[in-house]
Amino acid sequence: MSKSTKKKKSEGKNLNEFSIINPNAAGIDISSKDYVVSVPMDRDKKNIRTFGAFTCDLKEIARWLLACKIDTVAMESTGVYWKQLFMVLQEHGLEVFLVNSRHVKNVNGKKTDEQDAHWIMRLHTCGLLTNSFQPEERIRTLRELLRHRKSLNKSKTIAVNKMTKTLNTMNIKLNIVLSDLTSKSGQNIIAAINAGERRPKELVKLVHYKVKASREDILKALEGVWREECLFELKQATEYYYFLQNQTLECDKKIEEQLEIITAKYAEGDITRLKQETVKKYRRKNELNFNVNPYLKRILEINVLKIYGFSDETALTLFAEVGSDLSGFATANKFASWTGLAPNNKISGGKIISSRLPNKKHDVKKALIQAANSLYRSNNAMGDCYRRLKSRMGPKAAKCAMARKMAIIYYHMITKKEEFNIELFEKNQAAFKEKRIKFLENQLAQLNNVA
Repeated sequence: MSKSTKKKKSEGKNLNEFSIINPNAAGIDISSKDYVVSVPMDRDKKNIRTFGAFTCDLKEIARWLLACKIDTVAMESTGVYWKQLFMVLQEHGLEVFLVNSRHVKNVNGKKTDEQDAHWIMRLHTCGLLTNSFQPEERIRTLRELLRHRKSLNKSKTIAVNKMTKTLNTMNIKLNIVLSDLTSKSGQNIIAAINAGERRPKELVKLVHYKVKASREDILKALEGVWREECLFELKQATEYYYFLQNQTLECDKKIEEQLEIITAKYAEGDITRLKQETVKKYRRKNELNFNVNPYLKRILEINVLKIYGFSDETALTLFAEVGSDLSGFATANKFASWTGLAPNNKISGGKIISSRLPNKKHDVKKALIQAANSLYRSNNAMGDCYRRLKSRMGPKAAKCAMARKMAIIYYHMITKKEEFNIELFEKNQAAFKEKRIKFLENQLAQLNNVA
């Protein structure tokens, strides 16, 4: 008997050691160049096949799986290479499990793509894999647009840093006398420099009257050494910044169009007067060019922006990442765990040996932590709660704790359609004050007895 026959028999024997939950299951190992697909051995003589990464190959994978009478497929979430295959398989009526790659790593023996695909198939056949959360197609489109907008803002930061560097190289200290180089005064001065103006007395006339720095300091800051290469770099960095600004405005329009489509679906086509409600008269730097709240109120049927610390971008990020249906999370605690804001308790021998937060770079987690950080100076019960936690456990842990509270509040608002109620925080704050007063009174009594 050949070695390959022995190997196949041993693999079949190992598979029978587990109870079969999904008999019509397949596993796929994904890479940038090819896809390795494994089906049960009784479905095809060659039960592990390798396919290319072109669209015709993806459709061939779906046809072969249907020919093998496969109902459900499991694959790793590897980079962006799973997305198109995910869509093609769903279009062909197959149930697709998108699995965290960390959950399928324990493969015995030599690691190959074929072994990985077969191991994923075995795990899925035995019902040992958990499907990752994925919102609907329209929400995924909105999510990609919003992530693209965030990357544009990061690129704008790089362009501004380049402008600052070139000005400092010429000893033009605008960043000292102006709080923001992208302000009206800063951009007017840079535009004049790019146009050929070099006289500080002429450039200082472009400064807005509300700038706090004195005119003498601004004149000193505008006196430098004009270098040809630096002026060239400054001009290109400025043009790049304006290009990114226009790109961001176009992205905002596309995001708003997508929100209109989603809103029309949830409101049964009734979006009358919605465009007038979303017009924004004033906006800060890097803010969205329209009001998000009217769209989200019609979609979610509740005003999530009433949560203290939530901004338009925070609310839109949460909606774009998780959608309006949170039924995939059984409880609020599971939702908080998915965002990466719940401690990953490791227990051995009945003792907690580690309780750190998982190292997840999740957009929802970042947005909630940023919202929690904005509560530092808030004059409300949530701000009091944050400051109390900060004094006890430090700023980093306090931000994570408040972000988790926000995630739970958001979950209950979406699932139960209940308005945000600050009374619970106010009651906890009042109870804490009473407890603190009693503690201090007892301390004072003890000190009086000692004296």
